[in-house]
Amino acid sequence: MGIDLNKMPKLGFGLMRLPEKDGKIDLEQVCAMVDKYMKAGMNYFDTAYVYHGGMSEVAAREALVRRYPRDSFMLATKLPAWEMKSAADAERLFNEQLKRAGVEYFDFYLLHSVEDGSNYDTYVKYDCFDWCMKRKEEGKIKHFGFSYHGSPELLETVLDAHPEVEFVQIQLNYLDRTNPVVRSQELYEILHKRNIPMIIMEPVRGGMLADLGPDIEKKFKERQPDRSVASWALRFVGSLPGVMTILSGMSSEAQMDDNIRTFTDFEPLAEDELDIVNEVTEEILAIPQIGCTGCKYCCDGCPMSISIPDVFRTINTLRRYPDDWRSKNFYSGLIQRSGKASDCIGCGQCERVCPQHLPIITLMEEAAGILDQ
Repeated sequence: MGIDLNKMPKLGFGLMRLPEKDGKIDLEQVCAMVDKYMKAGMNYFDTAYVYHGGMSEVAAREALVRRYPRDSFMLATKLPAWEMKSAADAERLFNEQLKRAGVEYFDFYLLHSVEDGSNYDTYVKYDCFDWCMKRKEEGKIKHFGFSYHGSPELLETVLDAHPEVEFVQIQLNYLDRTNPVVRSQELYEILHKRNIPMIIMEPVRGGMLADLGPDIEKKFKERQPDRSVASWALRFVGSLPGVMTILSGMSSEAQMDDNIRTFTDFEPLAEDELDIVNEVTEEILAIPQIGCTGCKYCCDGCPMSISIPDVFRTINTLRRYPDDWRSKNFYSGLIQRSGKASDCIGCGQCERVCPQHLPIITLMEEAAGILDQ
C-alpha cells in the first residue's frame, strides 16, 4: 500500500521532548497538547523505544491510544539496533513496544538511526529489513522505512539493496544543508530524485533555530512581524517538494499553538524570504557552535550522570552572548542535579550513540576548562 503524500499531515508530533514535571513526563500537559493537535486535524505521532528512557511509548498509550479511536491517528516507532544482541531481539523488542503503546499494529515502523558502522551492520547481521517486511505481511506494520544519520554514499547503497523501503526519515533544516557531517542537502536530493517520501526530523535543530539572538531575529521580524522565528525554519522545510511530514518535538502548549498556526493554511517561503533565510544561515555559521540537537541519547548511559546537551547549550550561549551572566547561572543550577563537565571520564559511551557524531569527550574537556574553573 503506497503512501499518499496529500493525506499526511504536514506537521508531525514528535514525542522525544515531551514536557516533564518532577522528573517525569507531564501526562496532563501531553494530553492537552494531543487534544489541540488532533482538533487541528493533524494525526501523525512519532515515538521510539528509547525516548524518555522508554516512557515515550507509554505516554503515547495514555495520552493518545486510550483516548482516541485507533483509526483516527497514525503512530510511528522505531527498532533500536543498540538494544539487539541476537536476531530474536527484534521480536522481543517489537512485542514490548506493542505492549507499551497499547496497540496491535504500528502505522509506521522504522529501523532507528541507520548509519555507517555498527547500527547498519547490526540491521544487516540480524536480517532486520526482511524481519520488518514479514511483520508488514502480518499487518503488524502498515508502512516500513528507516531514520537516517549516515553518509549519502551509504544511503544510496541501502536504497539500492532495499527497494521495499517506503519512506526515509532524515535530519533537515536550513542550517544543516552544507553541514559536512549531516550533509542534509545531499540526502534530500538522493531521496527526491528517487521519489521516496521523506519525514523530516530536527527542522528547528533541537530548538536552536527558534532562539537566534536579537540581531539575527530582527531580519525575520522585519519581513514577517507576526510570525515566530521558529516558523521560518518549519516553513523552509515545508516548502520543499517530496516532504511528507515534518516532526516537531514539542515540549509545551505554546510551541504546539505556534506550530499549528504555521501549518494551518500553510504558506511556502516566498523568494525574498528564502533570500533572508540564506543570509541568516551565513550569519549563524559565522558563530562557532557545538552542533548538539539535544536528543539526549548520550545521557541514559552516562556513568557520571552528566546532562551533556545542557553543558553544550551553556557553551553555545556563552559563545553567542559572552557577557551574559545567565549562562553561568544556568550551569550552576544544572550541576546541582547532574554531573559537572569535569566529571567526564572519557568512556566514549556518548560518542557511540551520538547521531551528530560529535567529539563529545574533547568538547567536554573544553567545557570543563570554561565552566569548572
